[in-house]
Amino acid sequence: MSGLRVLAVDDVPPALDELTRMLSAAPEVAEVTAVGDPLGAVRSLQAGRFDAAFLDIAMPGLDGLELASLLSKLATPPVIVFVTAYDRHAVTAFGLGAVDYVLKPIRAERLAAALTKVNRMVQALRAETSGVLPAAPAPPVDSLPALAVDGGGRTRYVRRDDVQFVEARGDYVRLHTLGGTHEVRMPMARLEQYWEPSGFVRVHRGFLVALHAVRELRSDSVGGVLAHTGAGDVPVSRRHARELRERLLRAAQRGELGR
Repeated sequence: MSGLRVLAVDDVPPALDELTRMLSAAPEVAEVTAVGDPLGAVRSLQAGRFDAAFLDIAMPGLDGLELASLLSKLATPPVIVFVTAYDRHAVTAFGLGAVDYVLKPIRAERLAAALTKVNRMVQALRAETSGVLPAAPAPPVDSLPALAVDGGGRTRYVRRDDVQFVEARGDYVRLHTLGGTHEVRMPMARLEQYWEPSGFVRVHRGFLVALHAVRELRSDSVGGVLAHTGAGDVPVSRRHARELRERLLRAAQRGELGR
C-alpha cells in the first residue's frame, strides 16, 4: 500500500517543526503537511484528503478537541492522534474516537507506536472501501462523554451520564450531579451542541436538563413549570415547556426515563 498522508497541527512553531521532522522520518509516512493553526487545518482538509491528523490540543480560537469533533463529521475523516503536553484531556480525546494520545516531549518509540495504530486503522478502512472486507457502518462518534474539571491542584473527570442538569454561569457552565456541582469553562451553546444528541434539552435560556434525569414536572408558586431532578429543580420557560413534555413522552415510551 502507499504511505500515509499526514496532517500535523500545532500553534507553537518549534513543536510543529519537531513533530513534522519525526513524522517525515517514519517509514510509514509518505507526506506531511504542517499547519500552524486550526483554521488552516480545516482549509487543508477541504483542499485534499489525509489519512491521519496529529493534533495539538491547547490552541487559540479552536482547540484540538473541537477541531477533532469537526473532522469526525467529514465523509472520510482522518484517523486522529492527539499530541499534547497535558494528560488531563485523555478521556475526552478517546471519547472523540482518537486512536492514540501522545504526550510531549515526544519520544521516537512512542510516536512509532502511535503510527502503528494509525497504519492498522487506515489499512482496515482502505480494505473496507476496496471491498476486500464487508463494509460496516462506522460507529457514531461520542462527543465529550466526560469533561475535565480543574480545582485544588487536581483534575477530575465528570461523566456526562452523571450530569442531571447544566446551568449557564457567564463563560462557565455549572454541572449539577447527584454528588455535587462542578464548573467548567465552556459556553453553554457549545456544550448544548455536543450533548444534545445524548438527550440534553434546552429548557430555559440558562439551563439544559438531561431527559433521563427528569422525575416529574411541577408547578412553581407563580404558575411556571419546574423539571424536578435528583439534583434539584430546573426552571422551564413557557416557550420550551411543550417541547419538553413531548420529548419526555417519547423518552418514556422508549423506556429511557429514570435509567
